[in-house]
Amino acid sequence: MNKLFPSAAEALKGVVADGQLMAVGGFGLCGIPEALIDALRDSGVKNLTVISNNAGVDGFGLGKLLETRQIKKMISSYVGENKEFERQYLAGELELEFTPQGTLAEKLRAGGAGIPAFFTKTGVGTIVAEGKELREFDGETYVMERSLVPDVSLVKAWRADKSGNLQFRLTARNFNPAAATAGKITIVEVEEVVETGAIAPDQIHLPGIYVHRIVHNATPEKRIEKRTITEKAGV
Repeated sequence: MNKLFPSAAEALKGVVADGQLMAVGGFGLCGIPEALIDALRDSGVKNLTVISNNAGVDGFGLGKLLETRQIKKMISSYVGENKEFERQYLAGELELEFTPQGTLAEKLRAGGAGIPAFFTKTGVGTIVAEGKELREFDGETYVMERSLVPDVSLVKAWRADKSGNLQFRLTARNFNPAAATAGKITIVEVEEVVETGAIAPDQIHLPGIYVHRIVHNATPEKRIEKRTITEKAGV
């Protein structure tokens, strides 16, 4: 099966649609599938519920989809660094399901493992637990969290072979493997494509069975959210 598509737009064609539940990998601007996000914006799909740790920054990453109002709801753990995200939420223009960061990661991991729900102590006694089932184990109270199984997952990896076996680079791995395993359809943007067999089996971070489509983006922008400069002494 040929999983390699000639462009991000072609990789999304026939897969994305209005009203979908979608997971997008990345943490801030680290490891975001920027070409796929741009193609998603250009596709015009709307009323999306997007699972992502945050929503990029103003004018880049998922921030672009907030500007075009293609997202109706975010399932996230962090709103900071994006003024438009904050503004839409506070104005009641965007639904937001705040989720503790570790719980969000586990919701995706469990979804990919076929586990429909799990219990955690995180959030007990706070608004996170409101309306959810509580249960006692060994004298401690836990809250039940439902797993997430997105219709489509958009993922960034460093390298893929033509069978879809993936390698991630350093901290850009972040939420990407969990998003990839959870998606019913997973589309991956990569910086390098190699022949099947070129990646040693024990160097594969995610097996190709989870990957449905691949797009090659050899020149990602890789913006920095905040640049801090320290002056040299005596300069």
